[in-house]
Amino acid sequence: MNLNSIGSSAVAPAARRPGRLSWAALPTRARLVVLVLAIDLLAALVSFSLIVINARSAVEVEMQAALANIEVIVSDTIGLAQSASPASLLRTLELRVQGLRHVRVAVFDAEGGKVALASPRPRRETHLAPRWFGVLIAPTPQRDELPIVAQDQRIGTALITTEPLDEIDEVWGYTVSLSLASLCLNLGLLGALYIAFGRVLAPLTQLADGLIQLERHDYTVRLDPPASRELAIIAERFNSVAEALAESRAANGRLNRQLLTAQDDERRRTALELHDEFGPCLFALEANAASVTRLAQAPGEPDRTKLSARADEISTIVGQVQGLNRDLLNRLRPHALGQVPLAECLNLLLRNFRNRHPGTDFRGTFTDLARGYGDLVDLTVFRCIQESMTNAVRHGDARTVTAEVGESIGGNELRVVIRDDGSGLAAERAATQQAGLDGGYRGGIGLSGMRERVEALSGTFHLDNAAPGTVVRIAIPLDPERAEDTSPIVSV
Repeated sequence: MNLNSIGSSAVAPAARRPGRLSWAALPTRARLVVLVLAIDLLAALVSFSLIVINARSAVEVEMQAALANIEVIVSDTIGLAQSASPASLLRTLELRVQGLRHVRVAVFDAEGGKVALASPRPRRETHLAPRWFGVLIAPTPQRDELPIVAQDQRIGTALITTEPLDEIDEVWGYTVSLSLASLCLNLGLLGALYIAFGRVLAPLTQLADGLIQLERHDYTVRLDPPASRELAIIAERFNSVAEALAESRAANGRLNRQLLTAQDDERRRTALELHDEFGPCLFALEANAASVTRLAQAPGEPDRTKLSARADEISTIVGQVQGLNRDLLNRLRPHALGQVPLAECLNLLLRNFRNRHPGTDFRGTFTDLARGYGDLVDLTVFRCIQESMTNAVRHGDARTVTAEVGESIGGNELRVVIRDDGSGLAAERAATQQAGLDGGYRGGIGLSGMRERVEALSGTFHLDNAAPGTVVRIAIPLDPERAEDTSPIVSV
């Protein structure tokens, strides 16, 4: 895998068509290099503009200076050759101004004819600078005419014209040298940046490989922290996420095992109750029915006293079976939930605990509650209180258990608090329970089952040692509209 594959899945279909390369399709390193290259081109354009502006001003100044110098040369030549003949003076002046830089001087006699030398100096007609560069640099041409006067008589004219091509060639040579040096420097810089970007972005390849392993449910993958502080933070967060996913997967595995165990335990318990409780009752009903049959088939008048006794026994057994059936159904799912207000269901639960455990004081405060908060919320509150009280009596030997259920001040949360004065939890077990790592399962759902129920409703579950005893604190968010939850109930 390389950097080109990072983010390839996010490329739009249109960007993947042949012949169409979008910006998003480029790898990160290529985009960074293109960005640097664009900055270099912009800098080169700005530099060239400054060179043109400065060169145009410099050439104009140079032309003005050359024009002033040639006027001085012409004047000095005329002054030194005043005693010569007009023709000799004009040829001397023409010879003197041959080959001058930046200007061209044409000498004309009094009749307007141009003075020509027998062997004039050749002028360079080819130039290095291209025409478009000369158009950018060249200033407006300047012309000046100087009268040639000898012995108070005008014998000719010197026509001076500025010629900036030589100066433009110098500027062009300087521009080409600077451009070549800048090009070599930028090529080297781009190569170094390409290598540097590859090393800086190399950890992203490891990150992509790690994400692929996470996608394949391999949560053991860990990334080595790179040298870059920002990428090191990303690697650290990745490792934390991988660790959290591994813990969640382990917790889910434990909960699945707990669920299977709980289902088996519930089936075993139900089977034992059916065998130990319903079996003898059914046998007794069968025996009494057989006795009634024998009494009815006996010769003579049936013994009404015995028939009445058998009927009473059958009635007692039927009442016992009905009670067992009611307890069994209530354990599988409280039949009163959804039929009567939640507060009454919880009070019935406390009453049942008082009947089964007369040595423990069970107290409840369930005031200002709505009739119900939906089947899921009502059943979660009922089961959590039931499980907490069962644990307090069975495992904590509590003498007093208090349950409080009420809405928060804003009415956006349902808060449940169960306290007991029992022996509490061991310190290490309390810590693991608070971290949500305990695999224990008690009374059908257990502490982990309660946590799972509450967190499934986006609530919070806390278990604390109260010294003595324990405190279970539960908060379940409520729908502001208080809509009835019609979701099916899943009993555990």
